[in-house]
Amino acid sequence: MRFDTILPMAAANNSKWVTLEDRFGIDPADGIAMAVADSDYPTAPCVVEAVRKSVDMGVFGYGYDKAGYLDSLCWWMSHRHGWTVDPDWVVSTQGLGHAIATTIDLWSEPGEGVAYFTPVYHEFRFKTERAGRTPVELPMVLTEGRYELDFEAAAQALTPDTRILLFCSPQNPSGRIWSREELRRVAAFAEEHNLILVSDEVHCDLQYDGTPHIPMDIAAPEFRHRTITLFAASKTFNLAGMRVGQMIIPDADLRARVVQRLTALNYDPTVMGITATAAAYTPQGNEWLAAQMAHLTRMRDIFDTAVNAIPGVKSMRLQSTFLPWVDFSGTGMESAEILRRVHGDAKLGTAPGDWFGTGGESFHRFNIAMPTAHVEAMGTRLAAAFSDLQ
Repeated sequence: MRFDTILPMAAANNSKWVTLEDRFGIDPADGIAMAVADSDYPTAPCVVEAVRKSVDMGVFGYGYDKAGYLDSLCWWMSHRHGWTVDPDWVVSTQGLGHAIATTIDLWSEPGEGVAYFTPVYHEFRFKTERAGRTPVELPMVLTEGRYELDFEAAAQALTPDTRILLFCSPQNPSGRIWSREELRRVAAFAEEHNLILVSDEVHCDLQYDGTPHIPMDIAAPEFRHRTITLFAASKTFNLAGMRVGQMIIPDADLRARVVQRLTALNYDPTVMGITATAAAYTPQGNEWLAAQMAHLTRMRDIFDTAVNAIPGVKSMRLQSTFLPWVDFSGTGMESAEILRRVHGDAKLGTAPGDWFGTGGESFHRFNIAMPTAHVEAMGTRLAAAFSDLQ
């Protein structure tokens, strides 16, 4: 399946690699880029074949097989997550970044609050600030290496004009898969405080050790009147550049508002993105995903063994995603010193923890969706950078 093929990522103009020097001062020829959540190996052959057929046809006009695409998506949701999705619920967007920005635009006004539990995917904050809204952090509690939601503190942190709760499920950066009971409490919290609940479930297909992901709509269907679920093939199949995502909205009123706005903006998803997505959500794509998860499980174990052998450094065990969240607090070092060693000495282009908000200060987020040689090199380089602790 070519998971161990080392590709010329800079030649492919992959942003994670071509910005390595500008962002972190690391020469791409000597470093390993990990700050962006995409993978460094080819996607599923069924996706490549479908795109190649379209290219060989040589026709790139208007239109696509919308019914076939929706059938594929609904089959995938039912097969993998036990969620029966009505095709009418699906609104396609230009990737999930576009979907998040759309919800912020539609359900809040400039200056109003957008809340999220931290540490969390940094684009929640960035998109909130770009839209002129006010970020409202709801810090989680780290207990014995596991994040817990603190609803009492969250209620106190909300501002009177907070309108939206962005929720990461599975959690990024920790890889935590939430239980049904936790999801129900999140939905009840949104109901109590009259918040639109946006459940970002883009990493939900990447499950380790048989831990199941539960869609928010399955956990708390009685809160459909305020819930929007975000989904995409982008992380599972490395299709972010195809710019297609889904907003799954059972409530007709919420959905109509999104459709009206996207129609007014003359938005339609790209034909090639739809082609790739439909090809991914198939039995062949599912077989490839199983092979990818076997590779990622090996990478997780290699990475954790190496990192956890460094005194004072701890990798949080992933239940989902391919983004290990590594805690350096046990070293007793300041964030600047940790950054110098990780970026400067080890030449690893990680995402610094302070990007992810309150609670992330002593962490760095890594990426193991790479060939084995690169993951092994991460451990070796980190051990060398912190060799004085051995």
